[in-house]
Amino acid sequence: MRIALAHRQLEPKGGTERVLYRTAEGLRDRGHEVHLFCGAFRIPPPPGVAAHRVPCLPWPRTLRLLSFAFWAPKVMARYQCEVVVSFTRMVKQDIFRSGGGPHLAFIEKMMRSSGILRRIWYRLNPYHRCVLAIERRQLSSEGCRKVITVSQQGKQEMLEYYQLPEEKLVVIYNGVDHLRFHPSRRLNEGKRIRKELGIPEDHAVVLFVGTGFRRKGLDRLLRLWSDSGLAGIDLLVVGDDTKLTHYRNRWNQKEIFFVGLRSNVEDYYAAADLLVLPSIQEAFGNVVLEALASGLPIITIPGVGVTAEIEGDLRMGILVNPDDPEELKKKILWLLDRDRRENLSRTARKFAEKYSWERYFTELEKQIFEVTRNNSAAAHQN
Repeated sequence: MRIALAHRQLEPKGGTERVLYRTAEGLRDRGHEVHLFCGAFRIPPPPGVAAHRVPCLPWPRTLRLLSFAFWAPKVMARYQCEVVVSFTRMVKQDIFRSGGGPHLAFIEKMMRSSGILRRIWYRLNPYHRCVLAIERRQLSSEGCRKVITVSQQGKQEMLEYYQLPEEKLVVIYNGVDHLRFHPSRRLNEGKRIRKELGIPEDHAVVLFVGTGFRRKGLDRLLRLWSDSGLAGIDLLVVGDDTKLTHYRNRWNQKEIFFVGLRSNVEDYYAAADLLVLPSIQEAFGNVVLEALASGLPIITIPGVGVTAEIEGDLRMGILVNPDDPEELKKKILWLLDRDRRENLSRTARKFAEKYSWERYFTELEKQIFEVTRNNSAAAHQN
């Protein structure tokens, strides 16, 4: 089958971009002819995947958004692909994979955690108004036939904010590389990272992984490190932010390590004992599944990705009130208790093993075949 995959860019960072790359590889390996349509290619496409650049206006970001949303469907139409799967905002596609949930929900969540001037900015900002206009068109019956969400919460938000028919929505969880992210890495790679950073062997390590610190909730986490109750616990921050220098200067203390972006992020999971991702807004959070596969318990907000399926002691990591520092502190201390660590690590790994990329490809392929059959039936009737 000839399949088109579309996104505004192909690059090494970003959860959606990594899933896009893996999707192209997986569908190619299943014998499909995969065509990748992007506004920019910052890394080469997977071997055997056709790459097509969509001409976009480079600046400002509002025009870049609009140009891709309207031009990409026209460019793809020339190649007569049997199905179009979009990973971003476009006015027309067959399947829309929503990696972040409705933008309308995102804006409301960000506004609730902002001051009055920031709230006004969200309401009036031309970029966000354009995203919402495209979103309304994208989710209409003319815009797409199927919407894939990456969490049960994302599905519920689509139902709540846009009253979509439930049969139009399907949840497909991302996969994780069980070899790359594995508890066995603690013996060598984890010890090496700790030694390089100067982290004492008897210290527990809380890990934060994310780009865009405010949205990912790093501020909620950092404010705990002035609390003597977390003595002997180090915080390891992996990721980038436009204000990274500010964060490093503001939180310049020996228990906090800002290491920036790392291509070997699996080694940093191996050096840690707990992942904390107290995001303001989050849909799937690939890092959550990566941490679990690495044998780390997690703390995050309700509704993130596979967390709806978590049971037992691991559910202790689901925050009730993410803005309550006392709750966050108590959960960190509970999950880092030395008597619980070994059992929690085994449970986390066992849970993550259910979510493979092969499972993701199988479920995605099923939706592609269904939409293609419906497209053929509709064309036959016309």
